[in-house]
Amino acid sequence: MKIIRCDPGHSGAILAIFNDAIANSTALYDYKPRTPEMMRTWFEAKAKGNYPVIGAVDDTGELLGFASYGPFRAWPAYKYSVEHSIYVDARFRGRGLGKVLLREVIAAAAAQDYHMLIGGIDAANAVSIALHLKAGFTRCASIKQAGFKFGRWLDLEFYQLLLPTPTEPKDG
Repeated sequence: MKIIRCDPGHSGAILAIFNDAIANSTALYDYKPRTPEMMRTWFEAKAKGNYPVIGAVDDTGELLGFASYGPFRAWPAYKYSVEHSIYVDARFRGRGLGKVLLREVIAAAAAQDYHMLIGGIDAANAVSIALHLKAGFTRCASIKQAGFKFGRWLDLEFYQLLLPTPTEPKDG
């Protein structure tokens, strides 16, 4: 396995992973599959915000999973906070890819002088919760019945990791 920076050439593989998560899990509180046009817009937003899309590929270059982050909230005082996400292709889960991708996201956020990483995780996603706890994240919020999917209410929990960066934060 090799870690790479994904680019729009990886849109098809990322789209397939997103759409599998939408159709078969509560990892995304979404109903409709994403489209290639949505992926173009997604990659444009990542590029504009200088947010990395980190991928794990096998020896043939097949994308096994990816992770990224983006703004937590739109107001300027949140400039040191980012919300991350990690998705692993269903065929490759259980091989430690989530751990590797999470470690890469943490390193990238620290290198960009962010201070806080936060992840919104469905309360029933015990694997993702355990992954985040092992990486040093702490549970910081729970929103009961935040979503409705697959005929049931979904509780959303937030896990955060505080980074020692930036060394000299500034207002404005």
